[in-house]
Amino acid sequence: MNYNQILKEGKNFLKASNIKNPNLDTELILTKVINKKREEILLNGNNKLNNTDLLKFKNYLFRRYNKEPMAYILGYKHFWKHKFLTNKSVLIPRPDTELIVEETLKHLPIDMSKKILDIGTGSGCIVISLITERPKCTATAIDISIKALNVAKTNAKLHHLENKINFINIDIDKYKSYNYDLIVSNPPYVNSIELNRLDDDIKFHEPKLALSGGSDGLRDIKKVIFKSNKLLKINGKLIIEIGYKQKNQCIKILNENKYYINKISKDLSGKDRCIVSTKLQ
Repeated sequence: MNYNQILKEGKNFLKASNIKNPNLDTELILTKVINKKREEILLNGNNKLNNTDLLKFKNYLFRRYNKEPMAYILGYKHFWKHKFLTNKSVLIPRPDTELIVEETLKHLPIDMSKKILDIGTGSGCIVISLITERPKCTATAIDISIKALNVAKTNAKLHHLENKINFINIDIDKYKSYNYDLIVSNPPYVNSIELNRLDDDIKFHEPKLALSGGSDGLRDIKKVIFKSNKLLKINGKLIIEIGYKQKNQCIKILNENKYYINKISKDLSGKDRCIVSTKLQ
């Protein structure tokens, strides 16, 4: 079979499973199998695929048919300005989370050395993106999942930052290092009802540990806010991602814990997604 025939069959197969982007997904799967760019594949449609590669292609295609996210099939996801390795141990980096990087950089002067903590680092995409932009800063990244932390460490090595970021496998409740200038976090914030309504791609494949914020979705947000108050310097910044319906509750929790709200940023859909706050005392 040549590339054109394979792509046509693949697209039709994925369409039958109501995959949102069957054309693009099929092309990307073929790029992974034969290790060529999409442009090369589309320009050389009459090239044949050998039996070994055809088998690989069908295997990946079947995984996508069963709603496994492309980021896990391809093994990577682009975030900010870089490519990050991803697997089922970590939440897939999302464009909305780039807001945290964008807002954080505004509070990190390029020529100054600041001390950063990333709570629930996952793939490490936030902290690694920050340190590539602000190499004079130092960072610690913690996660309760050792598997997620291993992915983050691998990503740090790929970006030559393994000596700039200290990775620790610990729950935020037990963490006791102080005097951070800035804390970032994308905690689990999906409530129990919404968790069951998520797309199959997310619900059946991404780690529940990184998604579920308990019955009200605020369990981990409260933890991060409360603990950060102890870990931050006075006037230190806490920059946190939230669910789009959680703004008012989060402002209340922040105010109760002596934070000043600097800014609430909206995501690409115009929904409240990121809160920038300052520890007052």
